[in-house]
Amino acid sequence: MDLKDKVVIVTGGGNGVGAATARRYVECGARVILADWDDKSADKVAESLGRDRAEAVHIDVSNPDAVKAMMDDIAKRYGRIDVLVNNAGVHVPGTVLDCTVEDWRKIAGVDIDGVVFCSKFAMPYLLKSKGNIVNTASVSGLGGDWGAAFYCAAKGAVVNLTRAMALDHGGEGVRINAVCPSLIKTNMTNGWPQDVRDKFNERIALGRAAEPEEIANVIVFLSSPLASFINGANIATDGGATASNGQPKIV
Repeated sequence: MDLKDKVVIVTGGGNGVGAATARRYVECGARVILADWDDKSADKVAESLGRDRAEAVHIDVSNPDAVKAMMDDIAKRYGRIDVLVNNAGVHVPGTVLDCTVEDWRKIAGVDIDGVVFCSKFAMPYLLKSKGNIVNTASVSGLGGDWGAAFYCAAKGAVVNLTRAMALDHGGEGVRINAVCPSLIKTNMTNGWPQDVRDKFNERIALGRAAEPEEIANVIVFLSSPLASFINGANIATDGGATASNGQPKIV
């Protein structure tokens, strides 16, 4: 996957899938901007990747003015934007009764508004470069979860936004796709109780959570020339979790 000197923006690039994705892009020859509200984490990742190939930029993706300014600045300094990875996201568990209005605004601000704003203000530059957008959605956007109503609503919006943008801009040379992971091994999920992780592993056909690098590989692939005819796809990168019709394992 030769992406030599492509200019790539990864939101939420300071940890987890974002950091793994940034690393994979650098390995493929790209220049990566890690856009994150967590300056320290993003800067550590950029340092590890090499300052000549990566930089950290502070951003609140829920702020449209800040997002536009960031996109304009990156395009001015680098001369182009080739790939946008909308990876920034937050999760607040609970039902519509459990969660607060503030919880909804937090989730919607990052998980929906952030994807819309970043896509909107990167699009003029992506049209010039005939670039790509890859969204980090979730299997929670393909089907419902118990106790995650707001998160499922947000990721469902990302799934259908991916389809709609792909229809609107595919003919103009910009491909838009999404990855839809299930459980991923991160600092947060590694701290979950073992019985919770065991329940996830029972539902994942491969019997384990994904490594961040495994999701990163799919993201980079989707933005590469190898995926030149993939557009508007929401790829279930879930180890087979959504291959099931939901009935229990009895054999």
